[in-house]
Amino acid sequence: MEESSRPTVGDYMTREVATVELDDTVGEVARRIADNDHFSGFPVTDGRRVEGFVSARDLLLAEDHEPMFRVMTDDILVAHPDMAVQDAARVILRSGIQKLPVVDDAGHLVGIISNADVIRSQIERATPGKVDKLGRTLENIHGITTHEGRREVNLDDLTPTQTTVYADELEGRVYELERGLAEPLVVIDNGGDLLLADGHHRVKAAARLGIDEMDAYVIVLDETVELGMAETAADSDLESIEDIEVVDYAHHPLVQTTERLQD
Repeated sequence: MEESSRPTVGDYMTREVATVELDDTVGEVARRIADNDHFSGFPVTDGRRVEGFVSARDLLLAEDHEPMFRVMTDDILVAHPDMAVQDAARVILRSGIQKLPVVDDAGHLVGIISNADVIRSQIERATPGKVDKLGRTLENIHGITTHEGRREVNLDDLTPTQTTVYADELEGRVYELERGLAEPLVVIDNGGDLLLADGHHRVKAAARLGIDEMDAYVIVLDETVELGMAETAADSDLESIEDIEVVDYAHHPLVQTTERLQD
């Protein structure tokens, strides 16, 4: 797998964007913001074209009956799908805004990128390299070829390969998932059997939040082989995510080592 050195806005933007229209009133939009914790403002559109952006602050001093075209900010910053995420990050940081509408060459809204998306792009940066290294290791050990892809996987279809996760780290993964910051899983597809190679804390966090599917890098083995990690999972009676035990951080090997040094 070739690892891109220049992730783009199109790679990380949200494509399904909630918008408001020019004639929507302050009262209507304020209720949408009040009813949903995820909304702090909306692009204002006329058809597919972005005409402005309205934030909660824009609504504070306006009358409920006023339309968006009177209260919106029409001198707005936008991004393009081909723009480097790093450049979008600079715009977001220096302007103090949280979200950039993403428009194509015709000025049509195609997505939105937030400061959370920018952070996620940095978290994920090392993952393709880990996947490529694991794929090459499997090829060398088993004398096979592999290919890699990225897709949504159903968590019920995964066989874990790690018996425990730590409670404190699990809380961190819950926090990341709630804010869309978690990096993808790493999964090995061995003849249709999906082995979870990396992401055990993330899948336990997803199960807690009622998430059924997650984004994953999938290494597909071009022929079925006997994998040591599959044998380990079988020996440990690991069949599903529910079989992964959550243990207190005090049992973490690093904590135990620190305690021994303090004795």
